Amino acid sequence: MTDHFDPITIEIIQNALQAAADEMFVAMKRSAMSSIIYEVLDMGTGVLDGDGEIASSGAGIPAFIGVLDKACKVIISKFGDDISPGDVFITNDPYHGGVTHLNDIVVAMPVFAEDRLVAWTANIAHNSDVGGMAPGSLTGEATEIFQEGLRLPAIRAIDAGVTNAAVMDIITTNSRMPDTIQGDVWAAIASARVGARRLESVANKYGVATFVEAMRRFMDYGEQVARAALAELPHGTFSLSEEQDNGEVFTVHVTISEDEFLVDLRDNPDQHASPTNTSRDAAMVSAQMIFKSLTAPDTPANSGSFRPITLLTRKGSTFDAEEPAAMGFYYEIELRLFDLLWRCLAPGLPDIFGAGHFASVCGTFIGGTHPDTGRQYTIIEPQVGGWGGSQQRDGNSAVFSGFHGETYNCPAEINEAKNGLFVERMELNTAPGGEGKHTGGRGIVAEYRVRSDDGYLTMDYTRSRFPAWAAHGGREGSPNYCEVVSAETGETTRYSAVSELATKKGDLIRIVTGNGGGLGDPRERDAGAVALDIKNGLIDQQTATEIYGPQD
Repeated sequence: MTDHFDPITIEIIQNALQAAADEMFVAMKRSAMSSIIYEVLDMGTGVLDGDGEIASSGAGIPAFIGVLDKACKVIISKFGDDISPGDVFITNDPYHGGVTHLNDIVVAMPVFAEDRLVAWTANIAHNSDVGGMAPGSLTGEATEIFQEGLRLPAIRAIDAGVTNAAVMDIITTNSRMPDTIQGDVWAAIASARVGARRLESVANKYGVATFVEAMRRFMDYGEQVARAALAELPHGTFSLSEEQDNGEVFTVHVTISEDEFLVDLRDNPDQHASPTNTSRDAAMVSAQMIFKSLTAPDTPANSGSFRPITLLTRKGSTFDAEEPAAMGFYYEIELRLFDLLWRCLAPGLPDIFGAGHFASVCGTFIGGTHPDTGRQYTIIEPQVGGWGGSQQRDGNSAVFSGFHGETYNCPAEINEAKNGLFVERMELNTAPGGEGKHTGGRGIVAEYRVRSDDGYLTMDYTRSRFPAWAAHGGREGSPNYCEVVSAETGETTRYSAVSELATKKGDLIRIVTGNGGGLGDPRERDAGAVALDIKNGLIDQQTATEIYGPQD
């Protein structure tokens, strides 16, 4: 072969990168201990070049795509030339490359070929308990990150193939579920090793120079695609201020030009004395998710995909919190930003962005002692909800938020067997909200019956006070909230946020997620669609007549 950089070889290597990332994902899914990982798939995998730039993203949560490169760059900066074959690094600290919160552990492994560092494999997953002041390591009572669990500040867990037993002992000793976290961490290490073996094989087969060039060209191509799409977008500055459930106002300014996608978040509140903060890196992830949706949603992400983005933040604000701010519920702030950017751009891009969705992870943490085994359990359950209507059709029902993407709810059978409670109800939310020419999708109503006397509930939902926004004359959606029905008194108490609420045997925890916003005047809705809604029990005849007008 005269040109070892021929396009066919380059394409083969690029596909091998994607295959390696996907194989890592499968390996982690099949070997993890926690249902939040192996059932919900609250994880992500990726392949990075030797400098820590994303070369190819694997499956998993969209909000994790932009985490792994940021973590790897911190590791590279910290260890410099002191990186060897067989090393494995771990971080979970948002102030040391972890980006998100302490429950999310990033595992990264360098890949060497011909005695040269040519790539990294990395993954991230939510771990059920990393210590801290509350079971599950998440509580609205935390005022600083020290209270949220064990901090792993980009450390070497395995040195040239030799496990640092002290590191593993520290991780397991600080968890209320030591065997579970041990299994999940080793699953992550196995995943990174699977990917490293695949990449090493590819690099040795085609040569390091060709392997490195293929990654560079793939990232350059990602940039070309992004910039070509950027040039076709409407140019100008788009601004939006929106009141949040707590009364604060979040503001975004987005300036789109031919060669830049600039997001300005400087005009926002100071960081909170609570865990409702996010790091600058996580704010960048929100910008990356919106930008990818606008430019090349159907292709794998790499660092080139995001080169046109510029992010402006203010140190000490809720979107760029400074140490030691607590970060436990970072995901709600990151999702608030994602939704705010969506709403800001929607009027200028009506064919791309529909009405608002339920826009909360609705993370629900239920724990206690398993009545059959006597062991501590913690459910980490993100919830599905309704998406907004679009110009083309009704919104989707019962799918995850834009943050969580194509993940899954935990099957009732797994929750009942593993977590010691009963799942009594899982159905669509038929409450009013989201009516329009194209209606918002339906949220859900889910009910969990507690079986132990020492249980607890922690949750923090957004869009509880202000439901999903409507568009073009549609009606706004319905709120996200939780109800607890006392077995002792029969009293029902409603919450949008609560931390470590004591629950007793027989108590019922009812989760209600919102309907998406409607798009267009409800009176313009197709009569056949209204009839189908009535037939399916989503709306009764009288209400349909009131909202949509007389039906033939």
